[in-house]
Amino acid sequence: MDVGTRRIFDADHDMLREACRKFVEQEITPYHTQWEKDGVVSRELWEKAGSSGYLNMNIPEEHGGIGSDFKSAAILQEELGYAGASGVMFALHSDIIAPYISKYGTDEQRKRFLVPMTAGTCISAIGMSEPGAGSDLQGLETHAEKDGDDFIVNGSKTWISNGQLADAVVVVAKTKKDSRAAHGLSLIIVERGMPGFERGKNLEKIGLKAQDTSTLFFNDVRVPACNLLGGENNAFYLMMQELPQERLSVAIGGMAACEAMFEWTREYLQQRKAFGGPLSKMQLIRHRMAKLKTDIAAGRAFTDCCLDRHNVGELDVATAAMAKAWVSELQNRVAYECVQLHGGMGYMYDCKIGRAYVDARIQPIYAGTNEIMMDLVSRTIF
Repeated sequence: MDVGTRRIFDADHDMLREACRKFVEQEITPYHTQWEKDGVVSRELWEKAGSSGYLNMNIPEEHGGIGSDFKSAAILQEELGYAGASGVMFALHSDIIAPYISKYGTDEQRKRFLVPMTAGTCISAIGMSEPGAGSDLQGLETHAEKDGDDFIVNGSKTWISNGQLADAVVVVAKTKKDSRAAHGLSLIIVERGMPGFERGKNLEKIGLKAQDTSTLFFNDVRVPACNLLGGENNAFYLMMQELPQERLSVAIGGMAACEAMFEWTREYLQQRKAFGGPLSKMQLIRHRMAKLKTDIAAGRAFTDCCLDRHNVGELDVATAAMAKAWVSELQNRVAYECVQLHGGMGYMYDCKIGRAYVDARIQPIYAGTNEIMMDLVSRTIF
């Protein structure tokens, strides 16, 4: 959307964007509708992304990643958003899970997990939410008990993105009894094929149809202690360090979706004729689009500011929470307005704006509900 030059990017970033856009056009867009029917993207896509250097872009080379900055990772996420490719969860894999292993893992863990994750041959997931606990970490019941040099993991996780495809799942589990839950949690990597690790059916969601989401079950899963990530009982502190990037990622994807919906709607209004001319000539509609553009431009400016700050390690928890909450709510407002402007066509699932409408609804919920975001922001006020 023409909201001015985005000065946070340089010439190298622009070249990367062109390459990412071409990759999305050739390897994702032609197949995304079928993946929505299948409920999962192909493993082949992950391997193609890996061989093209589009996974773990912000992970240091010495840890097995590509070694680019976070702005580079954001560019790929934006291009997926512009294409409406909501089922491709590269950001979860590369920008949310991989940093835990890169920053807090051992050299052996980095070699064993990050190298194949960068290649796309190992797909990752994170197991945090449970049937009885989402944003409230104190309600977690999955637990891991020491047994010699191993942990025995029992419990379940639900609404897990990449749940069907995942080869390695970073599981948040209680490892300290009789303590405040937040201070007795650990991160343990459970791998595909470990006895007792099972996954339920692919869950049917109202949106994000191509993104596999599952309930995971852990029944006396024996995990070697070398899969403990970041030390015992440290999970809460590690997650607090990494959640700002996760929430910024939601904002980045959400802004791209807003801009895409605006452009799809502008194109439709120029083509759709009623009352003797294109809808784009009607003053009421022009003013509604002007209001959308104004809101989107403000959201873009704030998100780019956050991205610029995060790229140099200066994004704080509260500002990331504000970005996630503001943009996710904006995304839903834009989706609502754009469906309305499409009329009956917008209510069809085979219309891009219809799919974007249902895809947007999860944004204020995951990565911490927007109610939790406002609580985090309020702590900086009073």
